[in-house]
Amino acid sequence: MSLTKKIILGLAVILIGIQFFQPLRNQADEVPATHIERVYAVPQNVKAILVQSCYDCHSNNTRYPWYSRIQPGAWYMAGHIKKGKEELNFSEFGEYSARRQRNKFRAMAGQVKDGEMPLSSYTLIHRNAVLSPEDKQVLMAWFGTMEDSIK
Repeated sequence: MSLTKKIILGLAVILIGIQFFQPLRNQADEVPATHIERVYAVPQNVKAILVQSCYDCHSNNTRYPWYSRIQPGAWYMAGHIKKGKEELNFSEFGEYSARRQRNKFRAMAGQVKDGEMPLSSYTLIHRNAVLSPEDKQVLMAWFGTMEDSIK
């Protein structure tokens, strides 16, 4: 067997083998009392945008597409979700101090305005998560109202 065939066979074995090592799934059975929707009155139009464009990476309940079980992509996705939740977790928003909540609302408005969120690497595959100009206006207005409401 030639060296090239050995390398290809070795890579195939590794690629097949890593499929058996799946990261934990980010899926909760229930919505906690600390979820932003339980802490604040989230209008239906805002909720729909957050569910479609934000919650997969910024909550404790990700909707996983078909390709999420294919390695090494599943590991990349798990790391991305972990990092997103460390930065902002809508499922734990009620645990944040008032100051941190105000700062998060301000930061979210700025990131939406500047087109930083949702990430282009996410919207490249999830085209339905792209925010329209109207979606951006709805979110920025609500984030601003919420920031101003917190004492």
